[in-house]
Amino acid sequence: MPEAPLLGAGRKVKLDETAFGARFRGALVHQSVRAEQAARRRGTAATRTRAEVSGGGAKPWRQKGTGRARAGSSRSPLWTGGGTAFGPHPRAYTFKVNRKEQRAALRSALSLHAERGSVAILDASAFSEPKTRQARELLQEWGQARPTLVVLAPEELAAARSFRNLARVSVRAVEDVGVSDLLGAASVVVSEPSLQQLAARAASRSAA
Repeated sequence: MPEAPLLGAGRKVKLDETAFGARFRGALVHQSVRAEQAARRRGTAATRTRAEVSGGGAKPWRQKGTGRARAGSSRSPLWTGGGTAFGPHPRAYTFKVNRKEQRAALRSALSLHAERGSVAILDASAFSEPKTRQARELLQEWGQARPTLVVLAPEELAAARSFRNLARVSVRAVEDVGVSDLLGAASVVVSEPSLQQLAARAASRSAA
């Protein structure tokens, strides 16, 4: 059964075998990461077509006899200040990944950290008030590489404020953590309540 150290306590905590002991499924992980990153795109880029730019109501010059190329409108994409052909327009980049695949990808990401020994458990109740020095000492004692992702429950504000000012440390609420966040971190620190929620999210429907 996979285990993870409890920061500052000198002992280890057993991890859920289903969530942290699965095999890595690269194709599903790649698909889930693409879906998460696509969903975060704003999709607000926009350009004006020749029908939307101003001006160009009259033909710039007569069709023949000027020695210049024929032109029907100054709104043509060929002209400076004209419309844009095939430019971007506001759109949604999201695409669907079914729940079974999402859970499998989450299990893969969690299991990868468990296999590498790059996941640790945090007792957030030790932070009665924000203490950045205490948070720094815990990470230094653990000795894992950064960037570090700290996953906390919404009510663990003191711990969140203790870790958020550290360099190359990001703090996220457990409900907002995705596969891309886990894979983008070299090490992960999870509070005990968040650990249970992550394990529940990663569990299969039959186990839920």
